Amino acid sequence: MKIKLLTLEDGIISYGFRKMVSYVKSFNPDTQAYYVSTHNNRSMLSLLFNTYGGALGAEHIDAIAAELAGADVVGFSSMTPYAELTKAVVARVREKAPGAFLVWGGIHPIIHPEDAIQSEVDAICTGEGEFSFRELIEALAAGRDPGAITNFWFKTPAGVVKNGFRPLMTNEEMERMPFQEFAGNELLYKPGKGFVPTNAKDYLDSSGLAYLTLWTVGCPFHCAYCGNSRFIANDKNYTKIRHPSARYIVEEVKRARAIHPFISSVSFHDDSFMALDLETLREFARLWRAEVDLPFAVYGIIPNYARQDKFEILTWAGMNRTRMGIQSGSQSILDFYRRPTPIAQIEKAAAVAARFKKYHIPPTYDIIVDNPIETRQDVIDTLELLYRLPRPFFLLVLSLKIIPNTELERLFRERGVVSEGITGYYLRVAPTFANMLVYMLTFYRPSRPRFEKLLRRVQPLTAIQKHYPVGLFIMRFLYLCNRAWSHLRFMDFSVILGNWGYVCWKLGIVQFWKRHLTPRYPLDVPTPTRP
Repeated sequence: MKIKLLTLEDGIISYGFRKMVSYVKSFNPDTQAYYVSTHNNRSMLSLLFNTYGGALGAEHIDAIAAELAGADVVGFSSMTPYAELTKAVVARVREKAPGAFLVWGGIHPIIHPEDAIQSEVDAICTGEGEFSFRELIEALAAGRDPGAITNFWFKTPAGVVKNGFRPLMTNEEMERMPFQEFAGNELLYKPGKGFVPTNAKDYLDSSGLAYLTLWTVGCPFHCAYCGNSRFIANDKNYTKIRHPSARYIVEEVKRARAIHPFISSVSFHDDSFMALDLETLREFARLWRAEVDLPFAVYGIIPNYARQDKFEILTWAGMNRTRMGIQSGSQSILDFYRRPTPIAQIEKAAAVAARFKKYHIPPTYDIIVDNPIETRQDVIDTLELLYRLPRPFFLLVLSLKIIPNTELERLFRERGVVSEGITGYYLRVAPTFANMLVYMLTFYRPSRPRFEKLLRRVQPLTAIQKHYPVGLFIMRFLYLCNRAWSHLRFMDFSVILGNWGYVCWKLGIVQFWKRHLTPRYPLDVPTPTRP
């Protein structure tokens, strides 16, 4: 069958979609992947000015739909912020290709299936899609009714058929999956040019010299604000960490470097990388250092799992950057989020990270601001925590946005509180005095008397207060400058986008820096012997 798969988001990374594409191509070679980045990848200017694409005009929607017409099956993948855009593209494809079978997958149909099924699609995928989608294609190719396939809802003349869920993929099944599509014959939409083949520059503009991937799936927590809470509601086994072998992920990265030799670091965007047991991490570390030997970042660290021994083995392997979820310094807000990480545990985890500052780019901590139920004391508690944390550190400052059909939406609805939906830009925070201080504390810690004086001016989001857009811009600019400098000290171009890093790599500066000027963590760990 002729299959066309399309993802819509604000970049070209799309880990889950890329895994899906490579799997579908393994059993249906006539498959083409399309990437629609709503503002044609990020740039240093977009990071500086916090600009956000988000929408495409009718002429672009028409051009996208025209390319997708002619397929037997068209699959769409998107997250909730792009749900309305996806609906618009689906409707236009339906007009141009009335006989095509249209199916919508990705996070939005899983989290909010009642909304997704109202679009012009024939079916939505409500769970892990690989094996169910293969069954769907086989049924359509054979002329059979696919209506009983699990992990799908189908539209029928009698109404919507809501099928149940199939078991989650096992570690062994994940091991047999092909690597995610990377720099293959993928097509990227560029306004004015239509769909064109991706090239190395597209990847440099999107992720610099870094290769972004996932090794593990699952999360032991079900925080109220997170889409994982819906996944866990569908299948409690989603709390278990599933993954292919360490050998698998090492070979995936080696394959990516063979395609793009300039890759100089790897970013793992797993939800719970450090929840893996120590022996699994040891196996990964030995293989990584022996066969890859690249710096790597670990995202999604939960404070409860930030242990000294895990930091040691991963730092020895090459970990030079971490990102950990703090979310708030107020225990009452953490309890509201259903986040089982006491303040003492957060500080303990930060102390562990601080012990490795000689070998690491400063750690990044996630902080959620602009919560309408926060009291003044809640905001002060967060600022006090940031004041106490060991230096240096960075923050990913996130404005609270409500994902539909999550526990957090229910909690707000019960309180009668209205908050901005997920379609708002989560990196654009309110220009309050408190948020200015949040950014300031990443690069400057005032004396205690001066800090207490600043705290007197802090107000919660809902209070009537003066706004400081210029002040917030300045604080954020200084924060970004500090962060860029810290990355340059390690010759790390994972957040410095564009050709800057490529030039340094081409001149040999990145390689020289890593070999001669970057400290390596001393740990006596035997390297593996390949069979």
